[in-house]
Amino acid sequence: MPLQNRVLPTQEIVADPGRGLLMGNRGSLHSPDRRLGTTRWRSKAWICCVLDWKGIRRDPMPPGRWTALFFFDEAVALAAGHRPCHYCRRRDFLLYAGAWARGRDLPERPRAAELDAVLHSERVESRTRRQRTTVQDLAELPDGAMVRFDGRPALVLEQHVLPWTWEGYEQPRRPAGLAQVETLTPPANLLVLKAGFAPLLHPSARSQLR
Repeated sequence: MPLQNRVLPTQEIVADPGRGLLMGNRGSLHSPDRRLGTTRWRSKAWICCVLDWKGIRRDPMPPGRWTALFFFDEAVALAAGHRPCHYCRRRDFLLYAGAWARGRDLPERPRAAELDAVLHSERVESRTRRQRTTVQDLAELPDGAMVRFDGRPALVLEQHVLPWTWEGYEQPRRPAGLAQVETLTPPANLLVLKAGFAPLLHPSARSQLR
């Protein structure tokens, strides 16, 4: 039985055998029996990390320390409100923070805590603690954004929409006549994507467009 540690683009954390390209965490979310309660974060630092760090093998749910979360790819992680880890993905973090600065016309890259504060205000409804989404013009969304399309999460890539599953992205669609969509990716991460940050995408995304 898989652990409840797979993150959906909708921020939900589920038990699923699906495999992903990245891991991460939001603090310790599990009880001693390795089950999640109602808490979905202990920290505003929602990060996404590499799967393999110097060959070190770790317990995904050590008591009272952290809960390892797994993401299909970085588009999913960004949609859920995460950002690259400053420690194990330092190069990607600097690229992300640099794109953040360019997108906001800042003189220098912001610190991680500044990014986390803005992201947290955009990804979670303070009253309900549910994912905060926005309505955006589909034609203006950058590659790597994720939307809700036909009731399902989907990736925006090269002016197409690719429905998402744990098995891979499905055949691309051109949503004719659809002007606006519910967008899962928080505005701050949309701005980073527009400013040139290239997220790590599952190979099925590009292969579907060939």
